[in-house]
Amino acid sequence: MSASFTLAEIAERCGAELRGDADCRISGVETLEHAGADQISFFNNAKYRKFLRETRAAAVILRPSDAADCPGNMLLTDNPYLVWARVTHCFSPSPNHQAGIHASATVDADARIDASAVVAAGAVIGAGAVIEANAYVGPNCVIGREAVLGQGSRLLASVVLMDRVRLGKNCLIHPGAVIGSDGFGLANDQGRWEKVAQLGSVVIGDNVEVGANTTIDRGAIHDTRIHDGVKLDNQIQVAHNVEIGENTAIAACTGISGSTRIGSGCTLAGGVGVVGHIELADGVHVSGASVVSRSLREPGVYTGGVLAMPHKMWQKNIARIKQLDSMARRLKTLEKTLARLQGEQDDGRD
Repeated sequence: MSASFTLAEIAERCGAELRGDADCRISGVETLEHAGADQISFFNNAKYRKFLRETRAAAVILRPSDAADCPGNMLLTDNPYLVWARVTHCFSPSPNHQAGIHASATVDADARIDASAVVAAGAVIGAGAVIEANAYVGPNCVIGREAVLGQGSRLLASVVLMDRVRLGKNCLIHPGAVIGSDGFGLANDQGRWEKVAQLGSVVIGDNVEVGANTTIDRGAIHDTRIHDGVKLDNQIQVAHNVEIGENTAIAACTGISGSTRIGSGCTLAGGVGVVGHIELADGVHVSGASVVSRSLREPGVYTGGVLAMPHKMWQKNIARIKQLDSMARRLKTLEKTLARLQGEQDDGRD
């Protein structure tokens, strides 16, 4: 049976001010354009105002300043998207897993698994591993020797925690993520590559989320560290010895090279590339597809990408870019000549 709540219950749960029918019953969420008479939606972007005015939603989450355009019940808040996030959890089905170890799981005798934890089919857990209370190890996950999965943390499916990796409490790791793989450390011997042993591990704090197929490499000597509250999207590469500060969020397909330090409260949009051995200060926000090649020591927004344009225009612009050095030299010569002529003119007046 699907869940339903009165609008008053939702307002109390999610921290919003109710305006309208407190007994109106809500059974789901939807967009403004498609919502029906028993669904709730939200308004957070002026370009959707037309849909707000015409919506058939039972209620809308929005700012008080937008209330005049809403035809029905409202939940008022200064942060509609945050309240919307909380509302979605009201209608998200809770997993109903039975505590215990599935018969097809392979668990080393030296592993320690709390009685309240779940180990699903096909999982493999190595010697000395620790699975704490209410943790969930999904189908076909692999947990290496002496790895720790913290209380309430969840590995959804086919996640790999390599040896000695440590996850804190209430982490969520999506399918296919690999945490603790070897960093890319190689020494060159007259054109041939020789591997450098990766002796560190990965330490992840509490309330961290790691997206599908994201890879976090173990440190070469010291540990790679992901601090509390970090959110990593899908298909991100975090290289060895990287450190990511609290509550930083990083979007898909970003690549972070080794020994980079990223501060707290940062955001990196999709497809960002970060070179190694640099530092991003707290509160740095990098736009999508930017390349960060030097340390960013002040908070703020940084952009380094080039917008897409018609191909012929791109060809012309690239040709101009190739001429920039010579143009700069000619400009400098012209400035010196102009300054000299100006000086001669002034001397003539004297």
